[in-house]
Amino acid sequence: MSKILIIGCGSIGNQLAQDLSVKGHQVTGLKRNPPATATGNMNYFTADISSAVEIKDLPADFEVVYFIVSPDGRNKESYQAVYESGLNNLLNRFSRAGTNPQWIFVSSTSVYGQSQGEWVDENSVVEPENITSQFIRQAEQKLMDADANNIVVRFSGIYGPGREYLLKMAAQTPVIQKNPPYFTNRINQLDCVGVLAFLLECRLAGKALEQCYIASDDDPAPMWDVMIWLTEHMNCPSPTVKNVGNDGVMNKRCNNQRLKALGYKFHYPDFKAGYIELIK
Repeated sequence: MSKILIIGCGSIGNQLAQDLSVKGHQVTGLKRNPPATATGNMNYFTADISSAVEIKDLPADFEVVYFIVSPDGRNKESYQAVYESGLNNLLNRFSRAGTNPQWIFVSSTSVYGQSQGEWVDENSVVEPENITSQFIRQAEQKLMDADANNIVVRFSGIYGPGREYLLKMAAQTPVIQKNPPYFTNRINQLDCVGVLAFLLECRLAGKALEQCYIASDDDPAPMWDVMIWLTEHMNCPSPTVKNVGNDGVMNKRCNNQRLKALGYKFHYPDFKAGYIELIK
């Protein structure tokens, strides 16, 4: 069994911690405001990773580190605080202690800058245009360069209980681009936890792993198709068509075959399987 640090214990990190603890791993969660009492066999270390002072006493003898952070806001300063300052502080802490844990870093498919409906995989060009995604990309590259055993997992749009943005949109008669299709990519948060636990199991079993995996379901469906299906099942008015000019942009389509070839089976392989539970 492994000694594991989970940095960022939101809904995904907390569930992952519980699942790994049940399997016998020794799990510590690093969180700015941890709960008063830990659940199961999990312990907490209270700190803000953007402060080198606050993590100076962080234990450093972990074998595996999960990095699952959520910036405070969608702005340059918030992303820089965790993906640049925070990550550097953590790497410096382990370096000073002379330890080298293996990292599983949660990234985002927003690092892809493609906008014409292209299929993207782990070998596609990664050139994000917005500054927030650039900080994520710099962080994942730093970890991949630091150690060939470190793993980057690029999640697409996460949904599930408490992440019901599309359901709220469907209830408001949205105006949606139909042609050209605007592709969407998503993953249920239960599969986020499943993928992260699965990769650890593969590592402990001695399987050869790649440095990067896209974690997105099997169906990068057009937003129009998603909204039509949601409104029908929610008994809401259908969306109206959004007129777009020649400058209308399309999303990319995420290919998850590398992860599936490794053996992962999605709990929710498409949006219908996941959203029907939320609707009910």
